[in-house]
Parts: sequence; C-alpha cells; structure tokens
Amino acid sequence: MNLSNFFKDLKVIELASVLAGPSVGMFFAELGATVIKIENKTTNGDVTRKWKMPSEDAAASDSAYYHSINWGKKSVLLDLSNKEDFEILTNYLRSADLVISNFKAASAKKLGLDYSAIRSINSAIIYANISAYGSEDNRPGFDVLMQAETGWLSMNGEAGRGPVKLPVALMDVLTAHQLKEGILIALLHRERTGEGSEVQATLYDSGVASLVNQASNWLNAGHLPKRMGSQHPNIAPYGDILLTKDKVEIILSTGTDAQFERLLEVLDLTKLKTDQRFNKNAARLSNRFELMTALNKAAEKIIAKDFLSACEQLGVPVAPIRNLQMVFEDPRTKEMLLDAVDEKGHAVQVVRSVAFTVSVY
Repeated sequence: MNLSNFFKDLKVIELASVLAGPSVGMFFAELGATVIKIENKTTNGDVTRKWKMPSEDAAASDSAYYHSINWGKKSVLLDLSNKEDFEILTNYLRSADLVISNFKAASAKKLGLDYSAIRSINSAIIYANISAYGSEDNRPGFDVLMQAETGWLSMNGEAGRGPVKLPVALMDVLTAHQLKEGILIALLHRERTGEGSEVQATLYDSGVASLVNQASNWLNAGHLPKRMGSQHPNIAPYGDILLTKDKVEIILSTGTDAQFERLLEVLDLTKLKTDQRFNKNAARLSNRFELMTALNKAAEKIIAKDFLSACEQLGVPVAPIRNLQMVFEDPRTKEMLLDAVDEKGHAVQVVRSVAFTVSVY
C-alpha cells in the first residue's frame, strides 16, 4: 500500500509549536495530508526556528531542530490578535478536517480557538490538543520537567551519580504518539457517524503510561527503581556492556538462560554454566558484579568483529554501540530519510516519523 498519499484528501491545521504537536502534523504530512502550519507572525514563527547549534550554518533559514518535525507543511504566519489574520484562519478552519493545538485552555478560550468555538465554525472537525497536565491545569509543560515529575529522571543515570535527562524530548515524542492514536480513533468515529470530536493527550499521563515494567515492579513488588545505567532490573546480563580487545563497546541483551549459555560458549567460559552463582537469571541478578567481571575479562581477548559474528551464528542478542555518524552510514537507515529544501533553497534531510508499512494481499 502506498502510504504517501493515504490521507491526500485530509486537511490539517496545525496551531501547535515546538515538538509534540508539530510532530503529529508531520506524521499526517508524510501520509499525504495537506498540513497548514499557522505560526505567530509577531514572534517570527515557531520558537524552534531559532534553536540553532553553534555548528549550524548561520545562512540557513531555520534550525535543524525546526526541520526535524516540520517537513512537508505549508507555513502561514498570522497575528491572531489581528481581525483580518484571524479571518484567514477561520476560512482555513471551515474546510479543515483536523486541528492540532497545544494552547493552554485559558489561552485557547481567550483567542476563540477552543474546541467549542471551532466546532461552531465546523461541526465535523476533530480538535486534537496537547497539554502538560490537562485542560484544568494551566501550568506550563516542558519535557525535562515531565521527565522529573513522572519518575524518569529518578531512574536514569549511573549508580551513585545524579539523574540524567534523556537525550531526546521523549515525553513530547510519547505524547505525540498518544495524540496520533486518539486522532485515528476520532477519524474512524467520524467515518462511521459523521461526528467531529475532541482528542486530548497530556505530557504527564503519557509519561506515566510509558513506565511499563518499572511501574509494575513498584506497584506489585514494592521495588523502587534506582539509577543503574543501562542495566535491566529484571534480567542479567541485559544492558551490560563489554569492551572488546579493539576497544569496541558491545551491549548485551540475553533474555533467557539458553541465550546466556550460548554467550558463555562465544566467550570460552563454558565452565560457568554449572556455577550456581550464574546458572539462573535470579542468581545472575544477585551476583551481577562478579558475573560482569568474568565476562569483561574474557571479552578483552576478542576482536569485536569476531565476537559479533560468533554471537550472530549462535543467536546471542548483542549489538555494537554506534554513534549517529555510524547509524546514518547504514544503508537501512538511509531508507528512513526525507529530503527537502529550506526557505532559502538549502538542502535539508530529516528522519521519517512514519516507521511502519501496511501491506494488502
């Protein structure tokens, strides 16, 4: 199925800025929708346009950050406090299918852009809104604050050291996915009934919803997660890192006793198969330090290429830790790229947000 024009008849008005809302708009743009991004004329557009790193081309019209979630959209700068500009937006809304917003509830109502006001213009419209804590709470929401409030920061980092923010705004990304799912349900509902609806997702709820096993470990076993680097609280060795003879970092992901035994074969440590400290997962968790000391000592004798090849042959799940240069040199990764040009004609590349296929047989 060709997904690039799946939503070719869908018209989306994006009133959102920064990351979460715009990434939802880009998702629909990739699937063929017409996405009109309304930006604040009085501030020269989305704030992320100015978020350039020192290494970026000063002549480029916008930051790399801005491009990461605004591919395929038509940008229109409006001053919504201006009557004529507001009328331009109103005309867009009359024929729109979907509005994406991240206004605070009070701000949306003041502007006349809350769901009730927009529904009076277009009763079949789907109004999708992202907020920090919900419509009744006007506190601002920033990703790092949500990582702190929903427990992520407390768990992330090395043992004995301070908390570490995740290197992408994951709360925004997770909330965008929640909003997309809600929108797709709303579109299906409208297809069945003709009715528009309001979809809401919050940064806080999305962060909590994504805690999965860490939340369940606390709720059902009273285990309060602590910072433990990349290690897994339930499995060993999983998330543990080996350093090979040629100084390549390899991360382990052995989820079963059988996989662990095959790892021992690769490392020429079969004598440990019968060691009571390591023969079962629970024992390995209790003796993780001793286990990793033995595995690292063995890994120091092996070249990474040979180690990875042997693991692949025996079905041992491991991977080299690659930086982004290495990631984007991979032919498979290149298939995930989109090309564009900025407003000054400079070439731009961004990563697709659509990472699925749909096949019909």
